[in-house]
Formats: sequence, structure tokens, C-alpha cells
Amino acid sequence: MTTTPVTLLTGFLGSGKTTQLNALLKSGALKDAALIINEFGDIGIDHLLVETSDEGIVELSDGCLCCTIRGDLVDTLTRLLNRARDGEPISRIVIETTGLADPAPILHAVMGHPVLSDLLRLDGVITMVDAVNGEATLDAHEEAVKQIAVADRVVLSKHDLAGDTSTIEGRIARLNPTAKLIKAPAQPKYIFDCGLYDPATRSADVQRWLNDEALKHGHHHHHDVNRHDARIRAFTLRSDKAVDAATLATFIDLLRSAHGPNLLRVKGIVRIAEDPERPVVLHGVQEIFHPPASLPNWPDEDRTTRLVMITRDLAPDFVEKLFDALVGNTKADTPDRAALDENPLAVPGYSGNFD
Repeated sequence: MTTTPVTLLTGFLGSGKTTQLNALLKSGALKDAALIINEFGDIGIDHLLVETSDEGIVELSDGCLCCTIRGDLVDTLTRLLNRARDGEPISRIVIETTGLADPAPILHAVMGHPVLSDLLRLDGVITMVDAVNGEATLDAHEEAVKQIAVADRVVLSKHDLAGDTSTIEGRIARLNPTAKLIKAPAQPKYIFDCGLYDPATRSADVQRWLNDEALKHGHHHHHDVNRHDARIRAFTLRSDKAVDAATLATFIDLLRSAHGPNLLRVKGIVRIAEDPERPVVLHGVQEIFHPPASLPNWPDEDRTTRLVMITRDLAPDFVEKLFDALVGNTKADTPDRAALDENPLAVPGYSGNFD
């Protein structure tokens, strides 16, 4: 809880990111926050502008620091953290991406940097979706599909113009059933504090964060192979058995090395054999995983290992069988452990062409 929370606001061109940001600014929710945007001109900050300070950081009258992404995002984040270290507190950081942006590189900067990952924590990915043009955008642009797949919250804009939004809402739910769907303009309480830690209780809220219950309701298959959606799968890996740390590391390393680009989002809590009363939290985006963190105790009565996986071009059966083989889950079609040790990718259902 001593780290600074980071919220990533993404969405395709015309999805309403600027409108949502302006609403947050007017609400006062960004007081003592830092906002990283692409262009000042799109954000209605003229009435809030106080002065331009060092290295392109603008101070707003509501107490928010605002700066554009110039060069390396890591440099921008470092400058902001240096200001915080020098006595100018920053309550949170909000990063707005371009409409065409793949969110993964920004998430990597927050989660995978050897220094920043100790000072920052990803609070959530908020993806804006245009209810009027969302269907066509998802059909035409794979980036838009990926933005939804990695989201913690999806905010549906222009729903008042679209009329019946059941089709686009259903498509969003199939792409990422664990993401909460909210209609714009989203209030700050629905956008912020959607990470593992609940600031109200100052404790971990695993059920809210994983939202793996959403994966139990129905089958989220994508039957239209002509859509980008057909490449995305969301599923949960579960085990009642404690997993030893070496086995967990092997499982993650195998997936990262062979299929890293296709692990769009991994979130989970693991019962570790070496210390079963202190679960380990995992959080990854593609090849980059945030340093694992141990909780002081289990936050609820459910003490099973749960890993929520959102993948692209990676069959759930393959991942599930690899996981079962490593942790010792008993299933009739689980490969022999000795065979797996000899060839880790010799798993039934894996054809070697998921890339």
C-alpha cells in the first residue's frame, strides 16, 4: 500500500477517453494526482492551468500535475516520482494512451522495470468502448480487441446514441468476462481502486480483483472465426493442492518462454507449499510479471489456487493440461510427469502452432 497506484486509460480512437478525463478533472478526483497524456490540446485544462514547471510538467489549480509523454515513458514516470520524493506527494498516476496504442508496453514499464516496479503498482486498466462504432472497430482493428482483453473495467460511451447496446455488451463480456462493464461517464469510484488492495479496508480483496466467478457462468466461445475475437480465450486454472515454489516458477517460465506474447493478462493467487498460510499473488502481462508478493494471510475462506488467464491464440486445454501435470491435479488425460520432464511441451492438445 506504500506504492503509488497507476491507472491506464485506453480505448480506440473516438471511444471517449478525452471526455472521461475531462469529467474526472471537473470532479476533483485527480487532486494530488499526476496525469500523463499525449497532447494537451485535447484536454480541457485551460481553466485549470497554473504554470509550467520543470521538464514539461504543468501544474493545475486543482492540485493535479499534468505532462505529455515525451520520449521514454520510464523517464516521465521517474521525474514524477522524484518530485514525490522531494516532498510533493502524488496520490496516483493516470496514463492516457493513444487510440491506436497497444497497452502492453506501457504496462511493462509499470510492472517490469527493475526500479519502478518497487515504487508503482498497477491499480487497473480502464478501456473505453464506443457503443455506436464499437462493433465495426472490433471487426477492423485487433488493437481494440486487445484493449478490451487486458481491461479491469470497460466503460461504454455513446450508449445514449446507440439505442440497444446488448450486442456490443455481449461481445465485450465474451472477450473479457472478468472485466466490469460500466456506462459513461464513469464515476471515479468505478475507475479507481480496482486493483488487488481495497483502500477502504486496507486489505486484499481477491474475489473483487480476480472476478473469476464471472467465468463460471456460461461458455464464452467465439464461433465466428472471421472475427479477431476468435483468437481470445478467458479461463481459470484451479487447484486444491498447495504448489511448491519451484513448480510454480517452472509453469510460468514455460508459458513465458514459449507463448509470452499470447499471455495477454494473468492474475492469480497461489497456495504455496512452503508457506500455505501466506498466499502468493501473481500478476502478468505477456512476458512481464510483477514481482510476486506474499499476503500476510488468506483474505477469505477460499484457499484454492486460482489463476485467471486471458490468452490469444493459446488453447485453454493446452494450458490446463500443462498446469495439471506440473501441480499434480488428477485427470484422466493429464500427461505423465516423467514424460513432461523429458519434453515440457509434449502435452496432448498442443500442436506447436499456437503462435
